[in-house]
Amino acid sequence: MTATIDRPQDVYKDAGQNVVFMTLALRRKDQAKEKAALSELTDRLASILNSMRIRCPEADLKCAFGFSWQAWDYLFPGVAKPKELEDFRGLRGGGFEMPGTPADLFFHLRANQQAVLYEVVNQLRVFFAPMAAILDETTGFRYLEGRAIIGFIDGTEAPNVADSAEYAIVGDEDPAHAGGSYAFAQKWVHDMDFWRGLTVEEQERAVGRRKFSDLELEDDEKLPNAHNVASKIEWDGVEQKIVRMNVPFSDLASGRTGTYFIGYSRRWFVTKDMLTQMLAKGDYLLRFSSIETGQLFFIPSRSFLDSLA
Repeated sequence: MTATIDRPQDVYKDAGQNVVFMTLALRRKDQAKEKAALSELTDRLASILNSMRIRCPEADLKCAFGFSWQAWDYLFPGVAKPKELEDFRGLRGGGFEMPGTPADLFFHLRANQQAVLYEVVNQLRVFFAPMAAILDETTGFRYLEGRAIIGFIDGTEAPNVADSAEYAIVGDEDPAHAGGSYAFAQKWVHDMDFWRGLTVEEQERAVGRRKFSDLELEDDEKLPNAHNVASKIEWDGVEQKIVRMNVPFSDLASGRTGTYFIGYSRRWFVTKDMLTQMLAKGDYLLRFSSIETGQLFFIPSRSFLDSLA
């Protein structure tokens, strides 16, 4: 199963108007049947996506599908893992915690129309139901002006689409898995009453940017644990970037409003260092947030998925 770098999945910067994230758990009852179901799923996946793109081209449908370390062991015994794929078991530091939660399969779907996502998920379910159960399904949306749910423009410093490959897609450092990407998915729930209780100036110092104009503050204007300070990673003086998207979600009936974080990277250790530093510096966002889920997945190239089918 050898991938090629010219056929990555949709792992670049494009949050979409409507988003669905799904994590699934393999049933682990009959390995042969579940591997056969995976083969059918990967065979059907491209057809389902292509059909929907023909039916509704204006939806701009995109999909990324991948596997955790545990799933890889179960589904692909004897096949070398991507070099930096690991079982994320959580991180602690600075009095905060980012839990690792079990999951095997991961879908990240986005489109301009929510109805398109519903139809795609409904069709995919026919093929993944024999092998896996849904652990979590989170429906997100593009907030006004592309802002995060806390009101600030999201992803200003993230690579744009044209530059995404350099930061998000595995190259010749791991030839067997070139064209793939490491995806870290994490679900944050925020205390929005706390956040709204801060003045705009306090919020700006906590994030490190102006709320209206999105201009970065001077260093002496930021809090020491401002988000854009805590999440900035440098190796040997060179800033490291990942393709990251913060997708808002909300269920007012349950009082749960938050951010689904998805980070795609060529090197998982860049993302891991970023998370570790956020904890060590006590990123201000951690003060009013609880993190419910977290797991690392590898998003293989489309060529790899074709080989499974």
